[in-house]
Amino acid sequence: MRMVLAVIRPEKLDDVKKALEERGFVAMTVREVKGRGEQKGIKLQFRGREMEVDLLPKMEIYLVVSDDKVDEVIDVIKKSARTGKFGDGKIFVIPVEKSVRIRTGEVES
Repeated sequence: MRMVLAVIRPEKLDDVKKALEERGFVAMTVREVKGRGEQKGIKLQFRGREMEVDLLPKMEIYLVVSDDKVDEVIDVIKKSARTGKFGDGKIFVIPVEKSVRIRTGEVES
């Protein structure tokens, strides 16, 4: 099993969730975070003054899938989250040794 962790733009969350659900990937965890990458932030005008915002809002999506589904999940996320601009995000793949379903005690390795 692998955990796929995607960091994406907040406005693309609904597109990504819908695309994943259409392919049968409904179980996920989502959280709001702030971060920056190559984009290094943006400049905004606020009350006539320019200010630099270097930590931008992002969304993290976590999915744990079987090894043979990882490339499919990555492909779905890439296609549905992409705008072609800096700040589109990044996808990480992390090995998962075991998962335990709390309700039933079922163990997957």
